[in-house]
Amino acid sequence: MNVSNAPGDLGRVAAAPAVPVESASRERRVVAVLAAVQVAIGLGYYAVFGHVVVHLRDDVGLAAGTIGLVLGTRLLVQYSLLLPVGALTDALGAPRAGMLACVVRAAGFAVLGAADGPAGLATAAVLVGAGGALYHPAAQSLLAGLSPGRRPGGFAVYLVSGHISAVLGPSAGLALLALGGFPLLAAGAAAAWCAAAVLFPLLPARRARPVAHASPASASRTVLQGVRAVARDRGFVRFAVIVAPSTLLVTEAATVVPLRGFGAGWTAAFLCLAAAVVAAVQPWCASRSERPGVLRAGLLLSGAGFLALVPLDGDADGPWQVAGLLGAAVLTGLGQGLMQPPIFQAVARYAPPEQVGAYLGASSFLAGMTAFGGGLAVGALFDTGSGGAVAALAGLAALGFGAAAARPRTAP
Repeated sequence: MNVSNAPGDLGRVAAAPAVPVESASRERRVVAVLAAVQVAIGLGYYAVFGHVVVHLRDDVGLAAGTIGLVLGTRLLVQYSLLLPVGALTDALGAPRAGMLACVVRAAGFAVLGAADGPAGLATAAVLVGAGGALYHPAAQSLLAGLSPGRRPGGFAVYLVSGHISAVLGPSAGLALLALGGFPLLAAGAAAAWCAAAVLFPLLPARRARPVAHASPASASRTVLQGVRAVARDRGFVRFAVIVAPSTLLVTEAATVVPLRGFGAGWTAAFLCLAAAVVAAVQPWCASRSERPGVLRAGLLLSGAGFLALVPLDGDADGPWQVAGLLGAAVLTGLGQGLMQPPIFQAVARYAPPEQVGAYLGASSFLAGMTAFGGGLAVGALFDTGSGGAVAALAGLAALGFGAAAARPRTAP
């Protein structure tokens, strides 16, 4: 589940709310609803994506490069749509966009459970990607609309609730796989996303007249204005380019572990431990995410997590293999936990109040294109043998180290 954002000057901070949330009780309700949504969708998402690589490899019989293409298609659809959809969220309204996202992703998981060939997998990838493109700007626009003092804590709750599901999801996925195989697992994920859709109407009503009632021409102008505003903000574009590898570092952590030869059980253990670490560091990170060193540390630790996987072989026995895998999971969790809040805070502060969705969409678009290209390269390298696998892991580490060395400015 991916972000891109950072802090800003006092003038921008004072104008921060992109969604009119006027009282403490209303803000608490926004955070509570989003936390419940995160738990529901996280259970569905991580239950499936903790085991989808093993399913595609063992049940469908795909090679690593083809698996990378399937997963990359989802990323390509999701993040290519984020550029217009992020701005469209500003016009449509975040709650409606969130409901639509949940319905579309539920359909994608249902198709994935029944797919056994290229056509079905491609359809599932498109639907899951489109749902993600709608969901992330919607949820994060609501968080960006909180008052500046409550926003860091709100985002911390958002991350913790999502990663509680990330801890429980792979284990729940194992149980469903044992009961009915991957089709039952995918159906359970679809049901979880449908449950999340009915939570969005519980958000407090906005007092201002919603833009969602504007004409299509007015909505189109809003989208174009948002994209143009982002393109003119050179400081933000530089920041977004530097942190673009962040999504690749997050998504590939779940891909390279099974490709390294580890089975479903050890992959689930890796993902659960990494998610637990992400959640554990959020109370510390919530009050410190504006410090530039936090983001750089997150990028460095994410890169180090891939280096820790280089000497491991899932087909080999020995306690050091287990220790190495768990150590890599801790590094990965620390990296993701320290990296994501500063990126979100940066985008929320760079963005004008009425264009938060556009800024979120643009930063996620750049990150997603990087993840798509990088995912294809990683899959292709793994197909060449052990030397290619080592090169892929080293390349991922280098991207994290390089982004940290570029010293991304978290304040405009």
